Amino acid sequence: MPLTNLKVQKAKPQAKQYKLADERGMYLLIHPKGGKYWRLDYRFEGRRKTLAIGTHPETSLKEARKKRDRARSDIEGGIDPSGHQNGNPALGDDSFETVAREWHEKYRSQWTEGHASTTLRRLEANLLPWLGKRPLGAIEPPELLRSLRRVENRGAVETAHRIQQIASRIFRYGVATGRCSRDPTFDLKGALPPKRSEHFPTITDPKKIGALLRAVDDYQGSFITRIALQLAPLVFVRPGELRHAEWAEIQLDSAEWRIPATKMKMKRDHIVPLSTQAVTIFEEIQPLTGDGRYVFPSSLPTGRPMSENTVNASLRRLGYTKEEMTGHGFRSMASTLLNENGWNRDAIERQLAHVEGNSVRAAYNYAEHLEERRRMMQWWADYLDTLRSERD
Repeated sequence: MPLTNLKVQKAKPQAKQYKLADERGMYLLIHPKGGKYWRLDYRFEGRRKTLAIGTHPETSLKEARKKRDRARSDIEGGIDPSGHQNGNPALGDDSFETVAREWHEKYRSQWTEGHASTTLRRLEANLLPWLGKRPLGAIEPPELLRSLRRVENRGAVETAHRIQQIASRIFRYGVATGRCSRDPTFDLKGALPPKRSEHFPTITDPKKIGALLRAVDDYQGSFITRIALQLAPLVFVRPGELRHAEWAEIQLDSAEWRIPATKMKMKRDHIVPLSTQAVTIFEEIQPLTGDGRYVFPSSLPTGRPMSENTVNASLRRLGYTKEEMTGHGFRSMASTLLNENGWNRDAIERQLAHVEGNSVRAAYNYAEHLEERRRMMQWWADYLDTLRSERD
């Protein structure tokens, strides 16, 4: 019996996905999370295939039947509706690009702004130009590998692995929403060269730290970049958290920087107690950027924060190679020296925003050890001043 609008509207999700059949191979697939997807099963050149027609209520029953009839007409004319028509790829709702952008939009609220932007940029530069118009379920492992090889061949092995991870998440989302039946990245294990173990070079020798701090004070580049370099060792947040700092988060009267969970890697609110030295640095840059959103805005009129490469590039300009020091290295520097000087390990870990394994504790731990952390951050700033002033 064909479907009716009332039956479609009343269809409720169940523990497992199920189908409501219409006519001529079309049916409504109801997902356990409530999504409703129009699908058409058909055979082409001896193979059973499934065409994604649309989602309900965006695509009504009447519109779905029209699309079904057009697809049936294509099949009878020897054209596979899941593939290419007249040599022009059709961007349907089961195309890689459609599903990828849908996945990105669905999950971006759970990511930091920087992660969401980087993920989309990697998609648009490395996968969508070659796979975007292909039906998700038609993409085979060798085809995906060709796109990954393009990234690998320019020497970006780490990025190739990250893009493979992104593709895997998109395919798994496609499986969950009925756009494809499997994740082809599972067949590519070992196809790319192994990633190098990730580490962040840092400086922990007190004399060399003093030399670094003096070099930063004498930095001859952008004033905003110098301020970011001077602040980095005092707050030891992640580089992305530093460059995305907003004036609305900075409370100079109470000497605190409160970073919302949406910006943090571990998705927990974070408090950075500000030493008197850090407050002074914020006050130094406030007349220049205080009327805007970001403490460290881009040098270009984009309305965005400074580039993710700015701090590392400035360290290179100061003569430090990527094997000697990185923006992330200020965190390792603080962790190492604070531990060596006997500060409470729990206070150090909390200030580094390392999340507890216990999710209940993690929910409120952002303020734990706060008074001790205030004392620690002021001691650390004073200690750095001492190292800066000591010369051979």
